[in-house]
Amino acid sequence: MKIGIDISQIVYGTGVSFYTKNLVENLLRIDKKNEYRLFFSSLRQNLKYNFSAKVKKFKIPPTLLELLWNQWHLFPVENFIGKVDVFHASDWTQPPTKAAKVTTIHDFGFLKYPQTAHPKIKAVMERRFQWIKKEIDLVIAVSKATQKDIMEILGLPEKKIKVVYEAAPEDLKPVKDKKISQKLFKKYNLDGDYLLSVATLEPRKNLKRIIEAFKMLKTKNLKLVITGKPGWEDLNTLGFKKGNNNTIFTGYLKKREDLAALYSQALGLVYPSLYEGFGLPILEAMKCGCPVLTSNISSMPEVAGQAAILVDPLDVEEIARGLSELVNNQDLRKSLAKKGLAQVKKFSWEKTAQETLKVYEQAVEK
Repeated sequence: MKIGIDISQIVYGTGVSFYTKNLVENLLRIDKKNEYRLFFSSLRQNLKYNFSAKVKKFKIPPTLLELLWNQWHLFPVENFIGKVDVFHASDWTQPPTKAAKVTTIHDFGFLKYPQTAHPKIKAVMERRFQWIKKEIDLVIAVSKATQKDIMEILGLPEKKIKVVYEAAPEDLKPVKDKKISQKLFKKYNLDGDYLLSVATLEPRKNLKRIIEAFKMLKTKNLKLVITGKPGWEDLNTLGFKKGNNNTIFTGYLKKREDLAALYSQALGLVYPSLYEGFGLPILEAMKCGCPVLTSNISSMPEVAGQAAILVDPLDVEEIARGLSELVNNQDLRKSLAKKGLAQVKKFSWEKTAQETLKVYEQAVEK
C-alpha cells in the first residue's frame, strides 16, 4: 500500500501533536512493507523531526488549506503527495481524495464545552465533520466513549468507527531520587506531601471542585500542586488565593523529567475531569507509580480500569472522600500504584501503530 498521512499538526505542541508524532514514528518502525508519504504544511512553523519516510513540505497557511479543503472541498491531496491507496487526515482539515479516507477524532470538547474553544475553531471542526459524515471510510476513535460520541453526534454507524487507544510517552520514567529535581522542588517549596493535578485551566478539567474538595481535607502541611497550561479560567475564580502556600500553580512544565518527578513523588494524581476523549495523565501517572483518583464518567474508567479510585466529578464531597482515602491509606496507595503499573502495560504506541495499520488495510479493502 501507499499510505498518506497529514502530519501538519505535529508542530503545535498539543495532544494531537503528541499523538501524530508517536503514531508516525511507530508506524515507520514496525512497517517496512508499505510506502509512506507524509504531508506537512505550515507558513511559519518548521518541521523539526526527521522521519525515515519522505515528507512533502509546503508553505501554505492552515487558514488557506481549511478554505480549500473544508469549505470549497477542492484541490485533491494527490496534487501534493501523488497517488496513494489510503489517506489519514489530520484533525484540522478533510481534503478531497480518490484514496480510501481515514481520520482520527480525539474528542468533542468544543461541542460539549463550547466556552473552552474559540468560535473559529468550532466553525472549522463543524465544516470538517460535514465532510467526514459524507465521505469517510473509517474513523479512528481514541476510546469507546469517543466512539459513542461519534455515533450520537455525527450519526455514523458503529461499523465505520474503530477504537484504537493512545499510550503514555515511551520515555516517561519514575523518578524516586529527589536530588534529580532538587531545583524544581525548591522552587515550589515542595518539602512535604502533596497531591498533583495535571490540567489546563479550563472548566471541563473541574479544577474549581478539586480545590474545594482539597480544602475539605484536614491533613496538616498537605499541598495541592496544579501543573498545566493557562487556559480560559482565572486562578482567582478557581478559589486560588495569593499567599495560600497550600495550593501551588507551576504553570506548564516543558521538561518531561520535571513532570515525571512530580508524578513519582506525589501521594496521588487528582483527575476528576468532566470530559476527556482519552485522559492521558492517568497513564502518565500510572507509569510513574503514582496512585490515581479520576472520574467515573466519559473515557476515564476505560483508561483507568480497576487501578484507580473512581468518583462522581460533580460531587465535591465524594471527591474529598476519595482524596482522604489516598492521603491517609498507605496500603491503598501501594495497591493502586501496583495495579497502575500493570494497567499501563496494556497500552503502547507499538500496539497503537499495529491497530492503526489494520484500519488502513480495512479502509482499502472497502
